[in-house]
Amino acid sequence: MDRIIKVENLTKLLLAGSFLLLAIKLILAYRLDLYSDEIFYWLASTHLAPAYSDLPFMTALLVWMGSALDPGSALAVRSLFLVLGSCIPFLVYWLALPLIGRQQALLSALLALCIPLGGFLGLLAVPDVPLLFLGILAIGFFERALRTNRFFYWAATAIVVALGLCTHYRFILYPVSAILFLLVFRPERRQWRNPHLWLAMGIAGLGLIPVVWFNFSNQLASASFYLVERHPWKFQPSGLLHLFKQAGLVTPPLYALFLITLLGMLKLARHGDRVAAMLLSFALLNLLVYLILAPWTDSSSTSIHWPLSGYYPLLIYAPSTLLDLYRWTGARWGKSVSRAITLSVPTLGFMGSITALLIVGSQAFQIPLQAVIGTGVLSNKLAGWREFAAFTSQVMPTETAGQSPLIVTDNYYTAAQVKFAGLSVNPYTIDADKAVRDGRLLQLQLWEMDETALAARTGEAILLITEDSTLAVPDKELAVGLACRYVNNLTYLASLSLFNGDKAFSYYAGNRIVSAVEQSAFTVGRCPFPPRGWIDEPTAGSTLNGIAEIQGWAYNEDIGLASVHLLIDGQSVADLQYGIARPDVVEIMQVDSDPNAPNLGYAGELDTRELSDGDHQLAIRLTDSNGVETIFGQRRIFIAN
Repeated sequence: MDRIIKVENLTKLLLAGSFLLLAIKLILAYRLDLYSDEIFYWLASTHLAPAYSDLPFMTALLVWMGSALDPGSALAVRSLFLVLGSCIPFLVYWLALPLIGRQQALLSALLALCIPLGGFLGLLAVPDVPLLFLGILAIGFFERALRTNRFFYWAATAIVVALGLCTHYRFILYPVSAILFLLVFRPERRQWRNPHLWLAMGIAGLGLIPVVWFNFSNQLASASFYLVERHPWKFQPSGLLHLFKQAGLVTPPLYALFLITLLGMLKLARHGDRVAAMLLSFALLNLLVYLILAPWTDSSSTSIHWPLSGYYPLLIYAPSTLLDLYRWTGARWGKSVSRAITLSVPTLGFMGSITALLIVGSQAFQIPLQAVIGTGVLSNKLAGWREFAAFTSQVMPTETAGQSPLIVTDNYYTAAQVKFAGLSVNPYTIDADKAVRDGRLLQLQLWEMDETALAARTGEAILLITEDSTLAVPDKELAVGLACRYVNNLTYLASLSLFNGDKAFSYYAGNRIVSAVEQSAFTVGRCPFPPRGWIDEPTAGSTLNGIAEIQGWAYNEDIGLASVHLLIDGQSVADLQYGIARPDVVEIMQVDSDPNAPNLGYAGELDTRELSDGDHQLAIRLTDSNGVETIFGQRRIFIAN
């Protein structure tokens, strides 16, 4: 251990670890497409403003600056976030150096690489990166201001805090932590008589102007979303798992080290240690707020990345805790065991950082990985968008009679991807549900990308795109039905299936958007609704032998079905009899306009003796009256003859 913690070795380890993480991030940032939040921030960067419905301007500004390097490049969008995220360990070193010396400051920086969510920062263009960067910078300047009372440090603190407040609502915990420290820690209460402090607070307060301006201009919509609408504000027992989730994300050994460090800092603070008290204030507020609120708030956020800012102040004292662990275990079990136990803490943490990057990066290798783990396992939020753009560019000129139609999508992130690919300057979205859930509907309305703005484009042709892999059938029915209200003839064009169906899109053409007066005057023709169906027998996981009965129901509003085929392992093996009376389906599913109703049932037989024993995949293929085919009801069966 003594050999490992030499300054020269620590410097080499820090540089090597930082370079390895940066190299992985650069490769993945180039290979991976932009995901939903990133593409929204890119969209915001094309409409620069002081604030938006969910965030102030900082993230959009960084995206805009990076995108200017190479428009249309995901790597360029992420470039400044890669720089800021990679600088965080060195910022930790800068913060720690005057407080604990060079050797332990290097250890602090090394441990910063070992917080998995922290090591991951910079790969994606998200506000957590500038938030944490500016947060650590603010702590460092604040500590130096308190220690030296130099105007430069007070001014730097103020400017950094102002920029942080222009990054995210959550940054408010940093200045609140500083104020609580100055109120609670008695030796520093004298700062309230320091004019530098009041000047700094005044300058820092300027950072609130963007969000205040946006909220007062838009009936407090942004604040209402973050403080009221986003959260259930009802007790959820799952929130009690917050500590365990955090321990798993940080890695249990490192999480235990942080808890011990926190207790040690609390003891030092009680004995008048100013630095420990200050850092404890920043750490505890960022950790306790989310711990206390976890059972009542949005669990997908508070239980994952929001508490990240609370761990970094603990890094300053974590090396001494780690060295105490080394001495304590060495006195009991010897140096070899002590070395292994002590080194396992940062090693497991750093492996967690690598693992987090590889898990997200796996999306860039969908097809080869699917051959090993199967379909429906990997996320594809950061994959397939380049293929989508290429396919869409082919559909537009060949299937829309050479026109330049308005591109309309069922969700805002597909619309943003369309614009990012240069397929449309002003795409539209007709889905409000997800935009409302994400607090972004108002912003889409301000950008005139919503349904209301689309309705004003009367007389123009549209290309409707639905991302089927994110939609349940009822949701797709609603999206297609809504589009049919605005055009006098919507027709199915083509489908795109990526990654063995894990990411899929459908394309429809509408020849003309009609006015509200015309909508009330004409009767909409057949709408290309998606079919719906069910396999009653056999059930998933059934064991079949001999002659097996196949039965179920299917329908297609407006259009009707022409045939139903039985598929085994993707191959058609039988034409099923379609047209059996199923009045129960008409009543329960509220079928209104299928021309075959009430004869919506199908039945047939499968001779399992023609199949090999073992696992097989069974499904049905529905063909509508326009010849469009849809695979339904995929399930595993077992043949045992």
